[in-house]
Amino acid sequence: MRLRQTVRLLPLLPAVALLLVFLGGPILWAFYGSFTDAGLTGASARNPEWIGLDNYATLLTDPQFPHSLWLTFLFVLGSAVIGQNCLGLALALVMQRANRVVAAIVGTCVVAAWVLPEIVAAFIAYAFFFRDGMLNQLTGLAGLPVVDWLYEYPMLALVFANIWRGTAFSMMNYQAALNDVPPEITESATIDGAGGIQRLRFITLPMIKSSIATNLMLITLLTLGTFTLIYVVTSGGPLNASTTLPIMAYEQAFQYGDIGYGTAIAVVMLLIGAVFSIAYIRMLRERKD
Repeated sequence: MRLRQTVRLLPLLPAVALLLVFLGGPILWAFYGSFTDAGLTGASARNPEWIGLDNYATLLTDPQFPHSLWLTFLFVLGSAVIGQNCLGLALALVMQRANRVVAAIVGTCVVAAWVLPEIVAAFIAYAFFFRDGMLNQLTGLAGLPVVDWLYEYPMLALVFANIWRGTAFSMMNYQAALNDVPPEITESATIDGAGGIQRLRFITLPMIKSSIATNLMLITLLTLGTFTLIYVVTSGGPLNASTTLPIMAYEQAFQYGDIGYGTAIAVVMLLIGAVFSIAYIRMLRERKD
């Protein structure tokens, strides 16, 4: 019996080996680098020294760290947990009831933003939100005053840009989940007098709750590591008003040359992502039980 199980696991060994080399290896190296004074140039770049927890002690006393942590929380909550998740579910519900032409048009428009290379999507978002961009041109036609979105409301602009960029992922996940809901159950509820909101609340959402938890986990992790969109649109400015943890890690490592300190920030992000993953996985197990 054990021999059969071992034989069945043999085809997985190449995949496990690749994961250990290309995923586990960099993670372990990042942990090691965060305990050194590795630099981008100079003697510390050639021969970094072990400094223990000094980088983490510096991080805890850095006034920029709690600010960046708070901005990262707002960005993930606003653009992923609320924005992409809720809008993706709403679009999936609408497309389920719409005719094929409307569903195809909506689906194409939403997915187009997702399939674009991230750098291209970031430049489109910048062109939309900057002072002389399309948004102010459209609001100007309505007689509204010009707003410098990237200077006055940088995080709000980034949240909306990331919602536009990533909603398609949630929409497609929920489309697949809704297709698995037996139509007989909703039809029976309709016959019994349940309205649309009641069917959604008491039938549809409970039946796709595992998909909701999975989607939340994936978009949370994807949004937590968002770098290109923020760097292109605002570069963390103005005056660190949109400096999330990925931007802070990049600045410390490659602008200020402190690779060890930047790696420590990246490790903190890794641990935050692990906490979210464990929480979502436990949520899934509890609901299955």
